Amino acid sequence: MESIEMAQAAAEWSGHKLDPTAREALEAYALWLEAEAIPAGGLGPREGERLWSRHIADSLVFAAGWRDAPPQEILDVGTGVGLPGIPLAILWPECEVTLLDRGGRRIRLLQRVVRVLGLHNVAVFQGDVFDVADEFSGLVYRGSVKAAESVGLSAKLLDIPGTAVLGLSRRPEPPERSRDLIGVANAMGLDAEVVEVPTTILDGPAWLLIMRAGE
Repeated sequence: MESIEMAQAAAEWSGHKLDPTAREALEAYALWLEAEAIPAGGLGPREGERLWSRHIADSLVFAAGWRDAPPQEILDVGTGVGLPGIPLAILWPECEVTLLDRGGRRIRLLQRVVRVLGLHNVAVFQGDVFDVADEFSGLVYRGSVKAAESVGLSAKLLDIPGTAVLGLSRRPEPPERSRDLIGVANAMGLDAEVVEVPTTILDGPAWLLIMRAGE
């Protein structure tokens, strides 16, 4: 059943816990997604039936890239309506999260939800990731760029040390290109691995590509 407990399980699998404040904020975010983001076209009209499993819990498994300690900062590339950046910002209130998206309508939605939720650790910017010149200690990509592009971007944008997490696939088996992606990442100086998310955590199988610089 879709509920906050799915988010709790995803956070715990990733090595973290949701405190009562985080749980309350995630529930408020879920309500906002249903009440405003879906009607505005930020998510599909049927996504309200699986907000927790497909979107919020799915976002929290990205925290597996930082099991030992939260990063100081994260750039969420092509964030859409704040996924996975907002759930991660709620999980880690001391982490500075930058939400980057090209769409003006989505930017206005993001600015509103940041105000509604009172997220003081979140900044919203409109732009293309290929124009970004800064370096970040953390990067996350959830369906925003091609897998191969994420490797090159991570090599360019990751600070040292730094970690990038890509939502690689929701298929039962790891993508056939996984070995090639790891090889390219290694050639660019990144330590990379493909991590399977157990099917008991989300609404089906999922795979993450985790890339680390400077290890």
